[in-house]
Amino acid sequence: MASTRIKRGAKPAPPKRRFKLPALSPRTRRALMIGVPALLATAGVATAVIADVPARMRASLALESAAAGFEIHHVEVQGAREVPRMVVYNAVLQGTSNPLLGADLAAIRAELQRHPWVADASVSRRLPDTLVVRLAERQPVALWQHRQRFHLIDIGGRVLGTGDLDRFAGLPLVVGPGANHQIADWLTLTAASPQLAGRIEAGVLVGERRWNVHFKSGETLALPDTPDGARAALTRFAGLEADLPPNRKLLGTHFERFDMRVPGQLIVGGPEVKKALDAAEKAARAKKAATI
Repeated sequence: MASTRIKRGAKPAPPKRRFKLPALSPRTRRALMIGVPALLATAGVATAVIADVPARMRASLALESAAAGFEIHHVEVQGAREVPRMVVYNAVLQGTSNPLLGADLAAIRAELQRHPWVADASVSRRLPDTLVVRLAERQPVALWQHRQRFHLIDIGGRVLGTGDLDRFAGLPLVVGPGANHQIADWLTLTAASPQLAGRIEAGVLVGERRWNVHFKSGETLALPDTPDGARAALTRFAGLEADLPPNRKLLGTHFERFDMRVPGQLIVGGPEVKKALDAAEKAARAKKAATI
């Protein structure tokens, strides 16, 4: 059995004091239940009001600046050749009152960049009453025929427009599904044989993987399905056309089709080829009959 020893002469430790919280009356509890949420709600409203102060100050400042004469009276547009001026004005002028300091420049820029012709845009203020809009427009490089309709496209294949295209009739023409997205490859291919540039009517993308060249004189040239193979074949064809005498040219004579999909071969087709083959077959039969 355990025992406790107390040294002689030692004073016992004082007992620990315990404090008891007084019980809250029902009335006090009800007051706290109502008061604490109300206090928190009041604090939240105060926070919201404080947070809203900058926005209200900006709006008030914009209105006061407009009243003081800092309102958009002029819109200076730079770099717009194809983008209609009304497109710019509609993006800039949002209402009857257009305070210069209240204009949302980022929103105006984003709205302008939605236009197909706009590659980039910048918007700035010029006190006291002018908004300056600078546009960088996309450059058209070709016409794309798809589903019996012509589209004006840029180097990335983006459609810039489908109407009023007569003034772009001199641009290269590509035809077929996906041809717009491969326009850069087509332009690179034809640039390697500049002597044929004025004689090509269109490039037709076949199966979205290889090109057929359609010439203005009516012939079609089938090219291989790799960029290097297509470039080599077209360069060889251009060299042959340049070296042949006038009465034996490949283009503008009696041929209709050329096939260079097989490396090192040129397969030709057309009425004159058929006549020559028929004549050769007839001569072979006659020779065979004469030897019997």
